[in-house]
Amino acid sequence: MNAVPAHSRPEKTEPTTSVVIVGSGFAAFECARRLARRFDRARASDVRVTIVSPVDYMQYTPLLADVAGGLVDPRFVCVPLAGTLKGVRAVRGRVDSVDFDRHTLSFNDPEGGVGTLSWDRLVLTPGSVTRLFDTPGLATHAHGLKSTAEALYLRDHVIEQLELAHVDENEARAAARRTIVVVGASYSGSELAAQLRALADAAAKQMGFDRASVRFVLLDLADHVMPELGQKLGDAAMRVLRARGIDVRLGTTVREVHADHVVLSDGSRIDTHTVAWVAGVTPSPLIATLGLETERGRLKVRTDLQVPGHPEVFAAGDAAAVPDLTKPGTIAPPTAQHATRQGKTLARNVAASLGYGKRKDYRHSDQGLVVDLGPRYAVANPLGVHLSGYPAKLVARAYHLYALPRLVNRWAVALAYLTDVFFPRAVLSMGFVCGANAEFAASELFRLPEAAGAQ
Repeated sequence: MNAVPAHSRPEKTEPTTSVVIVGSGFAAFECARRLARRFDRARASDVRVTIVSPVDYMQYTPLLADVAGGLVDPRFVCVPLAGTLKGVRAVRGRVDSVDFDRHTLSFNDPEGGVGTLSWDRLVLTPGSVTRLFDTPGLATHAHGLKSTAEALYLRDHVIEQLELAHVDENEARAAARRTIVVVGASYSGSELAAQLRALADAAAKQMGFDRASVRFVLLDLADHVMPELGQKLGDAAMRVLRARGIDVRLGTTVREVHADHVVLSDGSRIDTHTVAWVAGVTPSPLIATLGLETERGRLKVRTDLQVPGHPEVFAAGDAAAVPDLTKPGTIAPPTAQHATRQGKTLARNVAASLGYGKRKDYRHSDQGLVVDLGPRYAVANPLGVHLSGYPAKLVARAYHLYALPRLVNRWAVALAYLTDVFFPRAVLSMGFVCGANAEFAASELFRLPEAAGAQ
């Protein structure tokens, strides 16, 4: 066979148009997936889609409480970018600056190296971080639930405290070890309290102590539990939580956090070695460095998710103040449901800005919320229908299985759900997550270098 002369071989051309997506959360993942499909169908070989994120997966955050409760394996609440996002280049790195004039951004890779990417279209979806206040001791002694590392550490910490309490001869200290304080009675905080309650019940059965000796206190400044669900379902959730032995205190939060106790806003003291902080999120620190207009700390965008004054830049998700056209004058809340649907609109409008299709405004159709409150309990309002008990449990778990974007993840989580029905939870401290990895700052997807050095 004769060789083809080098000068006659077709040259492999590099894509001439670059779309860079910052972040790998719900909005970023959905945008990247749909953009890749659109450009593939259009045979747009001159367009490259790149997603840059400090992690190599999309984290399904609604199931983090299940990870903390020992119900679901952490691997299966994370969807790998490589292999799942066909046709998308994944780059590991924390974006620390964006140059809008030169159409470039810089990032730090996992080893501290500095990289630069150029872009023709930029999608800002850096997500959010845990919202902290200037509460003494909070950042040092409390635990969050924003990442799998935090969820795993919290689970191991709770189990360790229960094991230590089981052999502690000091009754007061043992009682403090068996006291768990959760701050934040939104659906995330309520789910966490319920799942940790289930974990403690399993530990009591396995180790042979009274489950009632484990005390749970759920705090929130709001006047009712889970205001996102409305009064009726919030009251139903309150009844479920209290029936499970969780002490719900509304209009109350922590004023000080110490290693072995907390002081509440009403001046009372609770001896505890475990404080879980699930009191909301705030936009990624990257947003404040961009010099762009913000609203309530979130990047201001138009109804088509374009950043005003920058036709080549788009934003969505927790870090963007997306107008909610179904509720004029308000912005979309930072939920996974909103972020996923915004990702779909992002993909359509970014593609349209490059000549592929037509733009549309983001309009959200609320499908309701589901809240899993541990074994046999849940509340939900799918399509406005209020449910509780077993029907809500079925809807909640079916929804999560549907929303997970990868078949193997759905299979593994479904198996975990089925196993939980017929077998007791295995209670053991794995011991492979160190405390430093579970600090609040470690879960910040976009943490600036100077901020890291200041701690």
